[in-house]
Amino acid sequence: MADLVVLYKMPTDPAAFDKYYYETHVPLAKKMPGLRKYTVTKGPIMTPGGPSPLHLIATLTFDSMAAIGAARASPEGQAAAADVAKFATGGADVHFAETAVV
Repeated sequence: MADLVVLYKMPTDPAAFDKYYYETHVPLAKKMPGLRKYTVTKGPIMTPGGPSPLHLIATLTFDSMAAIGAARASPEGQAAAADVAKFATGGADVHFAETAVV
């Protein structure tokens, strides 16, 4: 398995971010080929020192790194990537890696 993880930093308008994210971006991203699971954080994100500068963490699970690459290269993946600039006013970091259950 492999995960694509998006760390969304605190947006200028969290309510507007949430509305757009759930109503527009999630349905768009769920069209990416090979997507097996899509999870997001719920509620405030915390660190050992207190509140995090992150607003939301999304984890998209695929069968492999190759499947992530194919999804990102697809028209649906390109559309989802281009959409991020429309709502992630605080910025977003994207990471992907193979995963294992230990």
